[in-house]
Amino acid sequence: MTIRIGASEIGGTFYTQALALKKCFASVPSLPNVEVVESHLGASIENAHRLESGDLDFAFISAPWVAAAKRGTTPFSRSLDLKTVAPMNIGPNFFIVRADSPLTKVADLRGRKLAIGLRTSGMTPHADAVLNALRMGPHDLERVYVDFAEGAEMLVAGDVDAQYQRPIPNRVMTDLCQRVPLRILRFDSDEINAAWHAIPYDRPVLMRKGAIPGLIEDIPQLGVVNLLVAHARCSDDLVSTIAQTIIDNAVALGTLNPLFAGLHDLISMSASELFALLQFDDVTLHPGAVRAYANANGLEAT
Repeated sequence: MTIRIGASEIGGTFYTQALALKKCFASVPSLPNVEVVESHLGASIENAHRLESGDLDFAFISAPWVAAAKRGTTPFSRSLDLKTVAPMNIGPNFFIVRADSPLTKVADLRGRKLAIGLRTSGMTPHADAVLNALRMGPHDLERVYVDFAEGAEMLVAGDVDAQYQRPIPNRVMTDLCQRVPLRILRFDSDEINAAWHAIPYDRPVLMRKGAIPGLIEDIPQLGVVNLLVAHARCSDDLVSTIAQTIIDNAVALGTLNPLFAGLHDLISMSASELFALLQFDDVTLHPGAVRAYANANGLEAT
């Protein structure tokens, strides 16, 4: 048997996190080998479908798409019986421009050209929700549907005015920072409140001073909650072992990959806070994960 974990494109945030999980799981004798499975069509949404079809055992999926899959709402045509296993991280998605751009705020994107991501990517409708909350619809700016690497190349070349980026560190953003000075676009307070209201699964986060070269102060952004997810059919014993291994190695995972730097704090939240993070709308914890969290901190699902 091989455990198949659905990730993102090679080098993407989910992919590098999945590699860290693979290394961590390799130290557990009772766990079989792990295969990290690349996504070619946009990670979260493709991963949800592959869990349903049985092509994956576990997958990285952002919270909004777990909820949409469970409800069977767009882009899903029917309900998928997915269950949460563990938090992976809460990281900001954000808009960037070249440092020599006149744009300073997200609202300045009106009338501009934005590399927003692939049409099949879960992040693209996420970006659209933010823009729509700021009353920037399809005709208010030009959306360019390309993958992250191509979007970065277009930004360097000046073929787009801005790019929608995913949580850092990621390979595309690291390379981009080395090639051209960048600026992160800010939200006005009323704008970020409107965006939070439009995407209730997101959490407020701060991008810390120095997160990228030239960022000289902390700035508030929207943090997407990324989760490890399994299908309801997945073995309770396997899910329990996976969740327990993540709990036991939360600090070590943060050493293996900076995207896991806050995992220990997430795992260490109060039972009610962790419950709220992992169970929302009609989405519930996998019974195997319930067992692991009950052992760790007394979490009880209802």
